[in-house]
Amino acid sequence: MTALTILLVLVLLLVVFAMLFRLQIFTSIFSGTFTRDIGMSNSVNAILMLVFLVFGGAWFAYSFVENFNKMNPPIASIHGHEMERMFWITMAVIGVAFAITQSLLFVYSYKYQYKEGRRAYFFSHNNKIEVIWTVIPAIVMAALIFAGWKAWTRITGPAPKDSVVVELMGKQFNWLVRYPGRDMKLGVVNYRMIDAVNEFGFDLSDKSALDDFTTNEIHVPKGVPVLIKIRSRDVLHAVYMPHFRVQMYAVPGMPTRFWFTPTMTTDEMRAKLGNPGFNYELACNQICGGSHFAMKATVIVDEPDDYQNWYAAQESFAKKNPEVLAALKQKPASMVSQATTPAETKEVAPAPLAASY
Repeated sequence: MTALTILLVLVLLLVVFAMLFRLQIFTSIFSGTFTRDIGMSNSVNAILMLVFLVFGGAWFAYSFVENFNKMNPPIASIHGHEMERMFWITMAVIGVAFAITQSLLFVYSYKYQYKEGRRAYFFSHNNKIEVIWTVIPAIVMAALIFAGWKAWTRITGPAPKDSVVVELMGKQFNWLVRYPGRDMKLGVVNYRMIDAVNEFGFDLSDKSALDDFTTNEIHVPKGVPVLIKIRSRDVLHAVYMPHFRVQMYAVPGMPTRFWFTPTMTTDEMRAKLGNPGFNYELACNQICGGSHFAMKATVIVDEPDDYQNWYAAQESFAKKNPEVLAALKQKPASMVSQATTPAETKEVAPAPLAASY
């Protein structure tokens, strides 16, 4: 308590001294004896503004060129080219506006530095200028937003009927992957049935769930639309596949979706990059907890025939875990009847590539 009292006294003394100092300045101003010596510091700061503009701009340009390939991995999906084009159009518009305004900011700081006897020009209003700098940005932004809205509604809307369906569930801290079985329907899942074995919450009382299977890797066929159905089991995650230009939030309690068409197999991308160890990656790019960094999955793009062979070799979750089905039969009927699924997971998932198996 004593230490706190001493601290408060010291703070009050500092405040009193500051007020006395300001009072002395005000007295000098009103008496006409106050003078301010600008010195060389103002000119030095004005010159440093220009130096920063030149060298800062040069360093930005060098850094941008040097790291361009790291920021822009090769595109491996059809819609990715459209998204990339829209991105760079937006960056060009914003970049030009940024370069002009920032250049004027630093140049004006130098040109209009303080000089004895010079007074600022008072410019109160100009309707023409205000209309120009309001209408032009509004038109440009509306065009960019409309183009983005069209692309976004297309890739998040209904997928083509021949799409391969993959369901992803994000959880701390890994991805769960589910495919429909030979009936081409994703079965019901029930959060009440989630445990250490049944992580997806399969409700095996639903016949459509009996042939569904899970995998550690995500396999998709080249040249075929892929519908990604996305859910979260706990917190906010995000499905991010940079080479496919895919990003969509995984939101607890709200299924989301995204569809795309791969254009390059994993082997083709390895040959293009000259990297035999390359793999497409699914990452979570929303910080979701302490082990967020580990939330990754491998995505493999196969030739259609290879995808069919891989699909045919998969075993259903029920076949791999017969004890889950046996335990379900012993649970109360009231619990089983509460099994529900969002409309997203009830949707028929036609996939001609797998229909023959």
